[in-house]
Amino acid sequence: MIEFRLNARSGVPPYIQIVQQVKHALRLGMLEVGDQLPPVKAVVGQLTINANTVLKAYRDLEREGLVESRSGIGTFVLRRPPGPSPDTQNLLQRGLDRWLSEAQAAGLDLESIEALIRRSIYTAMNEGVA
Repeated sequence: MIEFRLNARSGVPPYIQIVQQVKHALRLGMLEVGDQLPPVKAVVGQLTINANTVLKAYRDLEREGLVESRSGIGTFVLRRPPGPSPDTQNLLQRGLDRWLSEAQAAGLDLESIEALIRRSIYTAMNEGVA
């Protein structure tokens, strides 16, 4: 089962962080179709946030057709977001992990690595690659 974590300093509202974490877990195969999301009460207790925040996140996921709320039973995954399979994403992740290791071994700090990645993303987006 997924365990949510919130970053209070991110500037991203907590309900959006929950939505993003569910989507990431689905993309990476950590959550599968049919899996149950943690009950709202459990998330509230774990994160010490308002129940309405969790409910809003689950409703957003339901509106997107990713989950389904079953009254009195819980919230269940219906489908993954569009995109490559978890296997493909894991393969790409391993390549990125290797690249990060090489970048660190070459002496790049976090700020330099982020700058390279941002430049690559910017270039790809502007050239229609991504």
